[in-house]
Amino acid sequence: MGGPNLEVFKFSLYLFVPVMALLHFGDPAWYHNHVLPYKDHLFPPPHRTYSKIPTDQTAIREELARIKADKLARRIEREKELQAQSEAAVQSSKGWFKWW
Repeated sequence: MGGPNLEVFKFSLYLFVPVMALLHFGDPAWYHNHVLPYKDHLFPPPHRTYSKIPTDQTAIREELARIKADKLARRIEREKELQAQSEAAVQSSKGWFKWW
């Protein structure tokens, strides 16, 4: 087999790699330069998160009703936009047929 020199080399490698990784990635400057900018892209800003989780049944129902109302309002707006776009497309196609 390898002998004692190989065992000493493997042991030193097993100690060296984690220690160097901790020294490199544990550096506060590296953290501020590489992690914090990426974190801003991954997670929403604190003012957009909702941290007040309802705890009782009525608060949960009220929150669900609010969410459903918001979704309904967005859906109605989206349908109005689609209807306006389709009407504009019909009007533009009618103008084209006049010349044809």
